[in-house]
Amino acid sequence: MKTSPDLSTASTAKKSAFMFGLIAACGVLGGRTCSAETPTTRSLFEDTKLYATAPLRWESGDWMEFAGTVFALGIAHEFDPSVRHFFEPAGGQPLDGKDPNGTRDAIPALALLAGTWGFGVVAHDQAQRHEAWNMAEAAGFSAVDTILLKYISGRKRPNETTSPDEWFAGGDSFPSMHVSAAFAIGTVFAESGGEEHRWLRRSLGYGIAGLTAYARLHDNVHWFSDVAAGAAIGFSTARFVMHRDEESAKHSGFSVVPVDGGAMLTYWRVP
Repeated sequence: MKTSPDLSTASTAKKSAFMFGLIAACGVLGGRTCSAETPTTRSLFEDTKLYATAPLRWESGDWMEFAGTVFALGIAHEFDPSVRHFFEPAGGQPLDGKDPNGTRDAIPALALLAGTWGFGVVAHDQAQRHEAWNMAEAAGFSAVDTILLKYISGRKRPNETTSPDEWFAGGDSFPSMHVSAAFAIGTVFAESGGEEHRWLRRSLGYGIAGLTAYARLHDNVHWFSDVAAGAAIGFSTARFVMHRDEESAKHSGFSVVPVDGGAMLTYWRVP
C-alpha cells in the first residue's frame, strides 16, 4: 500500500527513527567480538554464528558506536531531499524506477575482488587468496543484512517518488546493496597487507567504494541515507571479518618441529 506524501510529521518521524534503528543494529553488528570469546580456528559457520550474535556480547564502547550510527543516519536523512534535488537533471526526472546503470556500478568492486584473487592464484600467494576470501565473506554478510533491511523497510527509491519517507510501500531502496558490497570489499582491501603500500591500498579501496556511492546518488536510484546506511554495513562487516582474522592468527599457526631423521610440520592453537 502506497504511503500518502502528506503524512503527519509525527508519523513520518516515527517511521524514520524505526528504520534508522534497524540499520544501526546491522551497521555495527559485526563491529567487534566480545573479548571473552575464545578464538578458534576460523570457519564460515563460526564467523556467521558470531556475526549474528555479536550484539549479545557488546560492551559500552559498542553501544556508543551504535548510538553514533543512529545519530549519523538521522542527520543523513535530513539531507535526503536536498541531495536528490542536487543530482536531479534540469527539467526533472521521470519517476519510472529504472536503474539502467546497476551493472556498471557493481563492476569496480567486483573487479577489485576478482583481481585480488587472480593475483593470488597466478603468484601462488596464499595471503592474497585469503584476502580475497575475506573480501567475499564481508560482502556476503553485507548482502544478507541489506536484503533483510530492504524487505523490512520497503522504502521507495528517489526515482519512484519525491518523498523520502515512503516506507513499507513495497520498495527496495533502503539500504544500497551496491554501496554495502563496495565498502565491504574496499575496506578489506584498504586495511589488509603491509604498511609499505597502505596509502595506495586505501586510495584504491576507499576510492572505489566512494565512487560507487557517488554513482548511485548521481543516477538518482538511492537516497543519501540509503548510501550512508550501505556504507555503515559494509565498513562494519569488513571490520568484523578482519578482526576475526587477527584473533585467529594470534591463537593458531603452523610450526616446523625437529624430529629424529628430519622435521615435522605441525598445526597448533591456543584453546
